Amino acid sequence: MFYLSKIEHKLPLPPPRLVLPIREAIHMELEKLFLDKVIANLGLCISVYDIRSIDGGFIFPGDGAPTYTVVFNLIMFRPFVGEIITARLLSSDADGLRLTLGFFDDIYVPTHHLPHPNRFVEAVQKKSKKGIWYWKFNDQEYPIQDTDVIKFRVQNVSYPPIPVEQPKESKPFAPMLVTGSLDHDGLGPVSWWFEEEVEDE
Repeated sequence: MFYLSKIEHKLPLPPPRLVLPIREAIHMELEKLFLDKVIANLGLCISVYDIRSIDGGFIFPGDGAPTYTVVFNLIMFRPFVGEIITARLLSSDADGLRLTLGFFDDIYVPTHHLPHPNRFVEAVQKKSKKGIWYWKFNDQEYPIQDTDVIKFRVQNVSYPPIPVEQPKESKPFAPMLVTGSLDHDGLGPVSWWFEEEVEDE
């Protein structure tokens, strides 16, 4: 789920940073550039782990900032296909579920990856597309709700190209999408996939 990715980057260091020790200044600038950003095929940057080397410091003609060549490691979130991850329900509609890990919200479970048999019950508000999915298991129905801790299997991780234009009604652009599955395939009972959290008294 988490990886170290070694990156080499030419980094112009803004003059206000020059009052700081060089390693601290570069670390702060790297965090500003990469933290919480998605790098295609590498994943979501969680943290700057360390700085391996700093070279250069050249000031190019017409530029007031020194440029360094920096080699560093980033901690990246990049789930692999087949991995089982624990998440929580963020929302549900007729298209399926959206899950969250707290720091990453673009996890989708489409209807064909929900456990069968199932049924969807729309919310009372008619204009809303939201509702609750129910899974029928051993003659009982289990609602998939936000009080559950949900284990899902990663089916796909994709990095969509940045659209030139987006319709106003469309969802916000997500640079990394994770498609998951709740179809247990005989791996365990309902309690394995859905664990209701019980607060300590």
